[in-house]
Amino acid sequence: MTYNIENELFGGEKILWQGKPATGLKLQSSDIIFIPLSLFWGGFVIFGVLSNVLDISNLSLKNLNNDQYIFDLIFGLPFVAIGLYIIFGRFFTDAKIRSNTDYAVTNQRVIISSGLFSRRIKSLNLKSIHDVIISQKEDGSGTIAFSKGPSFYNLPFSRNISIRQVPAFMMIQDVCHVYTIIKKQQQ
Repeated sequence: MTYNIENELFGGEKILWQGKPATGLKLQSSDIIFIPLSLFWGGFVIFGVLSNVLDISNLSLKNLNNDQYIFDLIFGLPFVAIGLYIIFGRFFTDAKIRSNTDYAVTNQRVIISSGLFSRRIKSLNLKSIHDVIISQKEDGSGTIAFSKGPSFYNLPFSRNISIRQVPAFMMIQDVCHVYTIIKKQQQ
């Protein structure tokens, strides 16, 4: 059964804009830091586990009858799985979440519907949104973040806050058009 964001509407509420984030595998600005870190950490863990299980000098399995090697293998496998996830898997998880995400602007609210295994609905009344922050790329796509209180971007620790921690329309097309719709409805 496919999800329809119109199921979230109240009586008399009308959708003014509806969209989805960009789909597929996408790099984000934070990946400039996370890709090298994930390769370092994941590579270190994978090499460590493999060096405990393999005899590196002749590329053969060590004597697996030794309980220490079996323990090293069993203990190391979850770390290898985590390493592989942070190197590769997180991109597929992000793509799947974005493919399950729907956005809407109505005459009363902004609605964000997303989830990996279950649907999570975030609804913000347009009149209660304190800040609408737009970030636009050269191709016209971008992100609109919503804040219900004083701007978190002005706080001293704001550089450490990820935009994913606030409600946002991520990676949408024609971001200025959507921003204009929101600002008109707020007036």
